[in-house]
Amino acid sequence: MVIKELQSLNTEQIADLLNLMGQLSRSTEVTPQMLQQAAACPDTHLFAAMEGGRIIGTASLVILHQPTGTKGRIEDVVVSEAFRGQHIGRKLVEHLIDFARKEFAPIQLQLTSRPSREAANRLYLSLGFEPYETNVYKLSL
Repeated sequence: MVIKELQSLNTEQIADLLNLMGQLSRSTEVTPQMLQQAAACPDTHLFAAMEGGRIIGTASLVILHQPTGTKGRIEDVVVSEAFRGQHIGRKLVEHLIDFARKEFAPIQLQLTSRPSREAANRLYLSLGFEPYETNVYKLSL
């Protein structure tokens, strides 16, 4: 397995990512255009775990330059159901942490995870992330 950053996507990669996004959330409709836009955005770093030329997992790091300092949001961490249990999610998040440290330090990394994603929550705690008492709000426009 190799982890690489994707800055543009071919048809096969789009199909793999659409499949993974469907496994991440059944309620969010992701389009090929959304994937292309994310890959091309200079403040979004889309990484893929690749096996045999196919994407088997993905995670993204979104960089936010704010008056209070640089922050990175880890988003959309998902591993194909067929490859779960092989520590690919851990390797992806570790890769994002190392990338953020090398490219953007000092930086504070943040992420959110639904309580029902028990394995993911254990992973984040084991990597040193700490729960942060806050409210998260969303407004869809």
